[in-house]
Amino acid sequence: MDDFWVFGYGSLMWRPGFDHEETRRARLFGYHRALCVRSFVHRGTPERPGLVLGLDRGGSCHGVAFRIKPENRDVVTAYLRERELVTQVYLETLRTIRLDTGHHVRAMTYVVDRAHHQYAGGLTADDALLRVRGARGQSGPNEEYVFNTVTHLNTLGIRDPHLEAILHRIRAENRP
Repeated sequence: MDDFWVFGYGSLMWRPGFDHEETRRARLFGYHRALCVRSFVHRGTPERPGLVLGLDRGGSCHGVAFRIKPENRDVVTAYLRERELVTQVYLETLRTIRLDTGHHVRAMTYVVDRAHHQYAGGLTADDALLRVRGARGQSGPNEEYVFNTVTHLNTLGIRDPHLEAILHRIRAENRP
């Protein structure tokens, strides 16, 4: 099989940054989407870390799968490594995902390394909100990251109650 798939569950869904020839809704089993990574680069700094998503053990995760042309595999892989492995908090893996067609394919997937010092698993919505609020990195405000992710999930018909609760609190705090 020459098919090369990439699984996106966070910002890759709404800003993949690479050419792809097909996009499908997909589900990964054994991992769930969580704000469990302290961001020192994209959505925070070492002095004021933000939080970004990681795939953490347990449950399942609805996201998006991108099919890449075989001739673009090396370019896309290099791009993803530069983007996702900045601080080595993610592990690049191949995992089986189920496409919305019912087919199972192997996809490049970035899961959180629980042994990494940036891992922040098990945070409550209140704890996550404290870390997200006011954090800003090279890619912009942390609140914007949560907003964009929830908005894109909603357009796909995917609910994430934990992220939605955090976004609701951010919006409530920003009301006049």
